Amino acid sequence: MLSDRKAAILQAVVEGYITTSEPIGSAQVGRSAGLDVSPATIRNEMVALEEDGYLHQPHTSAGRVPSDKGYRYFVDTLMQPARPDTGQTQKIAQFFAQAQGELERMLRDTSAFLSQLTHYAAVVVGPPPTNSPVRAMQVVRLATDQAMIVVVHANAAIDRILVPVAEDLADDDLDTAAAAVARVWTSPGESRALEPSGVEAVDIVAGLLDRALANATESADGPEVYVEGASAVAGLFDAVEKVKEVLLVLEKQYTVVTLVKDVIDRGLTVAIGSETGMAPLAECSLVVAPVEVDGETTGTVGVLGPTRMHYPEALATVALVSKQLGRRLGEGA
Repeated sequence: MLSDRKAAILQAVVEGYITTSEPIGSAQVGRSAGLDVSPATIRNEMVALEEDGYLHQPHTSAGRVPSDKGYRYFVDTLMQPARPDTGQTQKIAQFFAQAQGELERMLRDTSAFLSQLTHYAAVVVGPPPTNSPVRAMQVVRLATDQAMIVVVHANAAIDRILVPVAEDLADDDLDTAAAAVARVWTSPGESRALEPSGVEAVDIVAGLLDRALANATESADGPEVYVEGASAVAGLFDAVEKVKEVLLVLEKQYTVVTLVKDVIDRGLTVAIGSETGMAPLAECSLVVAPVEVDGETTGTVGVLGPTRMHYPEALATVALVSKQLGRRLGEGA
């Protein structure tokens, strides 16, 4: 635990560097921290903070910048929680009140919206379609010999599966078959027993629908990832090679899912620099929040920016967007 004076100096350096993106010197710390000590004392304390790994000196200037350890101490101990201002809160509420369309479109629009709010790259990881009970199921006939099963899961994921059907099967019989499957299909992998209807054609189609659902859930890919605002990140780094490395990470869906899952699994809401576990993101921070529907985690919302991101605002905005998204999904996309 740092002394009060060291903590005040570290906070001044972190907040100053976030604001200016320039190394912070002792004179600036003295002005912003409001410490009643001499400049020499501040310089000595900054040297001590550097020796302890909280600050580092990027070049021969007198200024210093926070290290990952310094940012971590700031986030965990010094940072004051923030709330989006009234205007931004209203903007977020209005966005979700007007959000329409299929789940995929809503998640993509949410990612773009979050990037616009924060000016960082935004990541929205959708719900895994196979890990949640079925909330509703409908079969829509597309042609005389083809139908589509539309399955809405409790976590708001939607599956669409094409199946062949007998041309001579009446629409009412198709509905009967679908209802029979819907009654027994609760969670993927659970044993099910279809009760015979007494109509051979209906029972055949019901079995076909049931097998189609089982095959679809067994072969389903991982959750979809929606990344928007990658170009915003590009403008936050000076080195072209660093920009390329970060953009390459954001282009790989599996990598992004793995990154977000690892951060969540470690119980973190903020991963700073090396904490991301990915060398290309050594100068980046990731802020994440789970999306919950009816108490079940169904996805993740996050932003990726430089380690000098404005953490209080990013955390507050991500938390509010994830909460509103979960509420909207719970109402039915």
